[in-house]
Amino acid sequence: MNVPAPWVLHVDLDQFVAAVEVLRNPELAGRPVVVGGRGDPTERGVVSTASYEARAFGVHSGLPLRVAARKLPDAVFLPVDAPAYEAASDEVMAALRTLGAVVEVLGWDEAFLGVVTDDPEALAARAQDVVLAETRLHCSVGIGDNKVRAKIATEFGKPAGVFRLTAENWFEVMGHRPTRDLWGVGSKVSGRLTALGITTVRELADADAEALVEQFGPRMGLWYHGLGQGLGPTTVDDTPWVPRGHSRETTYQQNLTTPEQVRDAVEVLARDVVLDTAQDGRLVVRVALKVRYAPFVTKTLSRKLPAPTRDADVVVGAARALAATLEDREVRLLGVRAEMEMPPDPTERTPVRGRI
Repeated sequence: MNVPAPWVLHVDLDQFVAAVEVLRNPELAGRPVVVGGRGDPTERGVVSTASYEARAFGVHSGLPLRVAARKLPDAVFLPVDAPAYEAASDEVMAALRTLGAVVEVLGWDEAFLGVVTDDPEALAARAQDVVLAETRLHCSVGIGDNKVRAKIATEFGKPAGVFRLTAENWFEVMGHRPTRDLWGVGSKVSGRLTALGITTVRELADADAEALVEQFGPRMGLWYHGLGQGLGPTTVDDTPWVPRGHSRETTYQQNLTTPEQVRDAVEVLARDVVLDTAQDGRLVVRVALKVRYAPFVTKTLSRKLPAPTRDADVVVGAARALAATLEDREVRLLGVRAEMEMPPDPTERTPVRGRI
């Protein structure tokens, strides 16, 4: 007889945004669907998500819409409709909360479940059933003994499947895979690991921790070393997510060519961000400016404010000061971010685990 034990489940909605669009437009079922920007592939913008039918042709999130149209000219291109996706996400999370598990929302389309059970696969199947019944959306579920393994396990369950990844089968499943397959390791980090002679998950696990600390610093170096072993947090916390900051970003259909255009555009974005932070009621402590020069070089600048503030003029002034330091080049994208004071760390409270 199995003994109840703590488990982490990662629930990930399959092609979530595209699936929501298909529910609203059933005639799109089985067709390549690309969602991004204003839905016009002749404009500048990137793919937010693509249906599995579109992904088969190399269309993926972050791909410029114009490139997606060249790869797949017969695809259906749709504009992003954030309110519709938020509403669908709320229905999914409400359905998951009926399972008696602790639900930690990660975004529109994914969540961790914390449970004590003797049959995590049965709970995973129940999660899939309740989500499908309540929302008509399919999801994949990863089962793990911590968040890292549960999150990675989900990829092996896609689409609409279940996969278990624990300390017992970690190296069997992941040891030979490239470090890029680890949650939190992007192309830049994997490139730096390759420079150290580390290309696989097993090599990362067996690497010299001091060499990793020297390359990435004491915190991240040890984190990456543990990541190679599949180590990660086990606590699922249902404390509501609190944003660290607010951002506004615009891709311009025509490049901004003068400092005056850039300054005015930055001011518009900064004032919108100030309104966003005002709704949170927290003080702004840092302002950042993101710029993408033509054709496609992106840089980010930031500065800490002299003191935490709600003063719109101070925030806007900091953004304009950052804009004044930009290179004299054509600009295709600008973004302004305001980081705010954070409330006390919610992880300090004792978490409550669900029992199935």
